[in-house]
Amino acid sequence: MGRNKVSLLLGQRTLLGHVRETARRSGLSHRVIRRDLIPRCGPVGGVFTALATSPGEAVLFLSCDMPFITADLLSTLVRKLGRRTQALFVRQNGRVGFPFLLRCATLPVVERQLRARRFSLQQLARALRAQTLRLPRARAPESFNINTPADLKVARDRWRRAQKR
Repeated sequence: MGRNKVSLLLGQRTLLGHVRETARRSGLSHRVIRRDLIPRCGPVGGVFTALATSPGEAVLFLSCDMPFITADLLSTLVRKLGRRTQALFVRQNGRVGFPFLLRCATLPVVERQLRARRFSLQQLARALRAQTLRLPRARAPESFNINTPADLKVARDRWRRAQKR
């Protein structure tokens, strides 16, 4: 994108504002990781920071560039995290990604990934032997993420159409 996505506008809110509102509507406590404890490690740096500083048993990870995610999907993920499940990722188009849930007990695995300079979520999910949840085709639009100016245009067009309904 060439700039920080959190402050991009979609309607009257920033992308981060949309995701925060969804987290609020889910009823789950939430916080924003603004600075990683170990910088320049991609999403795994943020995962490490959240797990290392969380008082909870598990952390639900969201991305600021997914403004169409719903509270219902977040609740579904939380319900699907079994007692013995350490990691649960959404699988879309053959790849795992956001949103995902990790138990705080997975922190040592995340630390090993960082030491080995394995910064991708795909590698992390493999290392954790993560369970995956395939989104039904009807829910695929919820996982739309904005990575390019063209994606932002698509999101804004979609947002305008949804507001007219």
